Amino acid sequence: MSAIPAAGLLIGVLCAAWTFVMGFTGWYKDPSKAGAFFLVILIEVGGLIWGLRRTAAQGRTYSGQVVAGTLISVIAGVVIVISSLVFTNIAFPEYFQELEAGYRAMLAQQGKTEAEIAAEIETWAQAQTPMTQAMNGFIGTFVTGVVVSAIVALWIRARPAARP
Repeated sequence: MSAIPAAGLLIGVLCAAWTFVMGFTGWYKDPSKAGAFFLVILIEVGGLIWGLRRTAAQGRTYSGQVVAGTLISVIAGVVIVISSLVFTNIAFPEYFQELEAGYRAMLAQQGKTEAEIAAEIETWAQAQTPMTQAMNGFIGTFVTGVVVSAIVALWIRARPAARP
């Protein structure tokens, strides 16, 4: 398998696996541990570095590396969309209800009135659908991939031969 699909699949599968770790451990329900989810950013950065090293060896210069990193991120994003939909629709169908209960408890702990809590939950709940969450994962993966690739490609790229 060539470098671009290999790196994209690696990032997507590892991010999906980490999401399922968060699910099976129940960490997504605990506000003090929910931040651990963002390990996916480090997974993506590591996967991009690995993939861009492989594409640099193929002779890609700076712009070619940015394109390669973008393509890697698109492939990873597609895997993440699929895994997110499986996570929220099949593996953890109560996911959004559990998040709502945690958010409701947090708002109550902040001293919000029941009316304030209901209003905030109503606004929050509009974005809490399986497809919205899946697309947020895709967009986050894509944007992170473009930005990280543009930075990493400054160092990891093929250098054109110097002219005499």
